[in-house]
Amino acid sequence: MFHLECHVTSHKTGEQRHEGVYEVTSLGPDWADPECLLCCVREHWQSEHKGHGVRDVTFDEERSQMRWGRMPQVMAALRHTAIGLRRRAGETNIVAACRRIAAQPWAALALSPERKHPRQLNGPGP
Repeated sequence: MFHLECHVTSHKTGEQRHEGVYEVTSLGPDWADPECLLCCVREHWQSEHKGHGVRDVTFDEERSQMRWGRMPQVMAALRHTAIGLRRRAGETNIVAACRRIAAQPWAALALSPERKHPRQLNGPGP
């Protein structure tokens, strides 16, 4: 177990807050030096923010009203696919990318990895 102190500054307000958290690790003493532990924590939160954080903030996933059957999993998969396609297209700001797609929905078709000419879909032409 180790204690980690975080100093967070809000980009919007400039407000600063300090948080302390306790973490548990299964790493042995040979591996659990402060630099290694900090690296592990940072990697975890980068991964968390890159996937789940985007879905939570951009798509407001936690307030979803889908509660029956497999719909929560299906919608999560669709959201994840949309984020993946945007990242594959080189987007780093998913919120801005979603706004552009909402304003120009036909542009979303260009994201398809299997985009083909209509003639190619039906086989060779005459």
